[in-house]
Amino acid sequence: MSAPAERRIWLCADDYGLSPGVNRAIRELIAQRRLNATSVMVVGPAIGRDEVEALRQVTADGACAIGLHTTLTAPFNPLTLHFSPLRGGAFLPLGAMLRASLLRRLDPDIVAGEITAQLAAFAELFGRPPDYVDGHQHVQIFPQVRDAFVRAVKAAAPRAWVRQCGRALPLAERLANPKALLLDTLSARFRSLCARTGLGCNPGFAGAYDFSHPVDFGTVMPSFLQGLPDGGLVMCHPGHVDEVLVSLDPLTDQREREYAFLASDAFPQLLQANVITLQAPAASATLSHTKN
Repeated sequence: MSAPAERRIWLCADDYGLSPGVNRAIRELIAQRRLNATSVMVVGPAIGRDEVEALRQVTADGACAIGLHTTLTAPFNPLTLHFSPLRGGAFLPLGAMLRASLLRRLDPDIVAGEITAQLAAFAELFGRPPDYVDGHQHVQIFPQVRDAFVRAVKAAAPRAWVRQCGRALPLAERLANPKALLLDTLSARFRSLCARTGLGCNPGFAGAYDFSHPVDFGTVMPSFLQGLPDGGLVMCHPGHVDEVLVSLDPLTDQREREYAFLASDAFPQLLQANVITLQAPAASATLSHTKN
């Protein structure tokens, strides 16, 4: 029996810019070569000059891609003056934003304008377009949003790839996780749109699980790797809990658990056992395009 082929994957830490503790944890893991991508929230409260420079320094060797984490949900505020709908001056909460998109109550031009503004803010902070673009709480795959998202990315960062959230798993396994099944369904249309537009995207996705109760990240990470194709992406949310994080996001202590596993010896051992390495960002052009 021949040895299994090596798979190269993306391990992407979301939410850089959310809080100083989240930023620090992500930088520490990048320095340890435990991550090869991180997504930046340009509307987050911890994305000042010092935090940007610290990320630039730890990624200077090119071993970690930096993307834009498009943010269109509460409690964050838009960059554009006339964005709507809003609630209390902030974006709608996740559930309300999803309902508005499903009921086609959004204005794609207004949404595209906000995404374009966030792309421009990233370029101003880092001096270049993002390597890839994804979405906080998967907003990029929502109806109406996805059209605006693809249009804005194609115009401002045509060489970037984008994140789709569909899993490469048998139907029975996909049906077992309703949240992930919704992501699969929305991603099918998103992938078709990307293919028509010429934007590359990851061929597989993993990392969605129930954040509402404590989970040993080391017990779920193996399932994320199962069946993940070459070039696939696993999202993660490591962080150190601080007051800023507690004030903005319900995902707190679980970030510490994710960090602890990724920083441990058990993580590289898991990759080695599965014949997996972290994707080199320079090779992404050959791995990120997928056909629907």
